[in-house]
Amino acid sequence: MPASAPTPPATEPQADPGRAIRVRGGRPLRGEVFVGGSKNLALPALVAALLTEEPCVYDNVPCIEDTRTILRLLKGLGARISPDPDRLDFFEDLQSHKRVTVHAATITTTDAPDALARAMRASFLVVGPLLARCGQATAPAPGGDDIGARPLDVAIRGLQRMGARILDHEGGRVALAVDRLAGAQLYLDYPSHTGTETLLMAAVLAGGTTTIINAACEPEVIAFAQMLNRMGASIRGLGSPHLVVEGVSRLKGAYETILPDRLVAGTYAIGAVVTGGELTIHNVRATDMLPLTQKLREAGATVFVDDGADVMFVRGGRELRAVDVQALPFPGFPTDQQAVFAVLLTQARGVSRLHERVFEDRLRYTEDLVRMGARIRIDGLGVRAEVTGPTPLHGATAAARDIRAGAALVLAGLAADGESVITGTHHLDRGYEALVPTLAAVGADITEGAA
Repeated sequence: MPASAPTPPATEPQADPGRAIRVRGGRPLRGEVFVGGSKNLALPALVAALLTEEPCVYDNVPCIEDTRTILRLLKGLGARISPDPDRLDFFEDLQSHKRVTVHAATITTTDAPDALARAMRASFLVVGPLLARCGQATAPAPGGDDIGARPLDVAIRGLQRMGARILDHEGGRVALAVDRLAGAQLYLDYPSHTGTETLLMAAVLAGGTTTIINAACEPEVIAFAQMLNRMGASIRGLGSPHLVVEGVSRLKGAYETILPDRLVAGTYAIGAVVTGGELTIHNVRATDMLPLTQKLREAGATVFVDDGADVMFVRGGRELRAVDVQALPFPGFPTDQQAVFAVLLTQARGVSRLHERVFEDRLRYTEDLVRMGARIRIDGLGVRAEVTGPTPLHGATAAARDIRAGAALVLAGLAADGESVITGTHHLDRGYEALVPTLAAVGADITEGAA
């Protein structure tokens, strides 16, 4: 169980275009931060409740907008949810208890509600369990962050190999049906974590044996597969890119604790370094943080990790050094961390090279950093950046383009002279729990209100 966290009270996130975060830089972050549950595990774990008629109970669920969206989606399919995501006090209840119960005793429709399903990429996860349990599923191509094309071909081709038929693929929606999914050998063109999780949920109730080659190996995927095994699934090869799934006839309910969010922990760690401060970060797993901690040390930061206590201490160095970073599937440097790490690179001496090798359009946030004074050059393909530092940053007004780019703007504002105004804060609400009050509690001059 993660340590209890004296986190600041959360306010209910609102997707309000008139809201903005105001950051006044020049104040080092000092103190303690407690990390909540992982968004990238919580979402597929909650969806997996569709695989069983028994109740599933989840602890340490993150109090973020994406949690409410996925729960509303599950409710729209017929599941009973506690606390009810449509209640006005949903976030207050979730913040207090960090527990969610999903009971999908009956699935009333296999057509995912359009508006909710388009809100984020994780919505497509429901297709796997709906096909496995009901033999049909319809969902729109999901939305979420604007970071380039994220094709669903990996999941759809895998489901077709297992016997699913595409009934319709028009108007941005896909409808599939199958008498019963059958085990098959599946090769993924790239190790998509959403694709891997979708296919795992399809395979655990399929007839026969399914082999997934080039599966994602992220810590959240491993924890997700371990949860499915505790529900009665038979998945071998966890932690490797070669998974073998023996289909079973039914799964039982779950009682799971969501592991800590390594990406949120990394954001706070980088914030301590770029502000010249020091933070003690609770609820971190050392092995999950290894790609980031190695690069922080290489750049000149001081990092200590007590794996037994799940605590990480980070302090900014006197002078940061340029480093090269390649964003790759785990155990490579996480693509969801490269934007915030780029802020650190603007303060490092020398030329750093950043190569985004997962998504083809994820470096556009650098335009905002350049407006704040950064020296960044992007190659013609838009996947490589050269960052020259150190350069003084100054306050500016910018809109968050996605969850991680929004966090990068917040960190840049903490390191900049003057005031920065960041709009598009609904992106941050999707992935960060109480970001503004948490940063304020460790010394940041940061507020949220009208733009």
